[in-house]
Amino acid sequence: MKVLVADRFEESGIDGLKTAGCEVVYQPDLKDDALAAAIRDTKADVLVVRSTAVNAAALEAGPLSLVVRAGAGYNTIDVATASKRGIYVSNCPGKNAIAVAELTMALILALDRRVPENAAELRAGTWNKKEYSKARGLFGRTIGLLGYGNIGQEVARRAHAFGMPVVVWSRRFATGRADPADEAVPMQAVRTPQEVADRCDILSVHLALSADTRGLVGAAIFDRLRSGSYVINTARGEVVDYAALEKAVREKNLRVGLDVFAAEPSTATGAFSDRLMQLPNVIGTHHIGASTDQAQDAIAAETVRIVAAYRNTGKVPNVVNLAKKTPATHMLVVRHRDRPGVLAHVFDHLRSGEINVQETENVIFDGAEAAVARINLDGQPPDSLLAGIRGGNADILDLHLVKI
Repeated sequence: MKVLVADRFEESGIDGLKTAGCEVVYQPDLKDDALAAAIRDTKADVLVVRSTAVNAAALEAGPLSLVVRAGAGYNTIDVATASKRGIYVSNCPGKNAIAVAELTMALILALDRRVPENAAELRAGTWNKKEYSKARGLFGRTIGLLGYGNIGQEVARRAHAFGMPVVVWSRRFATGRADPADEAVPMQAVRTPQEVADRCDILSVHLALSADTRGLVGAAIFDRLRSGSYVINTARGEVVDYAALEKAVREKNLRVGLDVFAAEPSTATGAFSDRLMQLPNVIGTHHIGASTDQAQDAIAAETVRIVAAYRNTGKVPNVVNLAKKTPATHMLVVRHRDRPGVLAHVFDHLRSGEINVQETENVIFDGAEAAVARINLDGQPPDSLLAGIRGGNADILDLHLVKI
């Protein structure tokens, strides 16, 4: 199996892929047309990326069957095109959670203690203890979390250790799929993001980017924050309406810590300009939330696990683009002798009836004499077709139809 690594990647990961029996092509500076050309020229089976965008042209350029995002989010990959071509897309959820949570807490502390301003004045040769002795402190101040995935949970643990009450909005709680009483950290779950803003002193965003969350954190939320509140975004720039945030900073004296921005350079170095970063109460970092040695080693190990599992079993851990529900309406259950041609006979009849197979599973009994096939279909076969299947092959022991 040939693996094209088209981004910076840990040496431990490269070695792990080779140990797993893969041929590795390491070209960390590929993007756009060069990426598509490399996929075509190398005929890679697997593509590994971090921040490199994977567009439709790249996915259509060669025989790719798996794209691994060596990180959590996968919004830089054209998942729709991958799904149309039957290409698995997988990621490494949770492996950078601690690193991002640590940076979140660092930004909160930096805002509260005005660490960047302190350091800048000292470096400039100014001693101003009177000014920088003013800080509110974090103990007893409420942190509000928008999103409670792996990163949100790690932030909650750390905030709780600082003595901060935790208020959370997450769909898992809002829809009743999970009970906050079952969580390890004491918290209060509320029904809307606006309620989080009503109750918190520090608002921290930990939402994955989707059609539902794009621009979700906007004026309707910022207007509910108290004057002087803190806002942290270490998730995705597109989740926050930065124009509305800029307005709130000016009007409500908000303090803001950002690791992600509305428009970031496409390369690791380059010119950068953002109106928010010109405001005195705003500090930022270079989208480095996941960039610790610990996190990158963990992500590399998970990437190796995903590729090795695919190579050895054909199954893909953490796949993100399989259908949650297929168009299947009926399941055909066929009990049969485990002989060649039985399932081909079944599928031939289904094809003649223009009934499509959505999913199939064939379970073998001990001794490999008999099996049961479960075949999900996108329609109901007529009785005549079922009779043809049942009577046309002596190795079919029984069959019945179940409505899904």
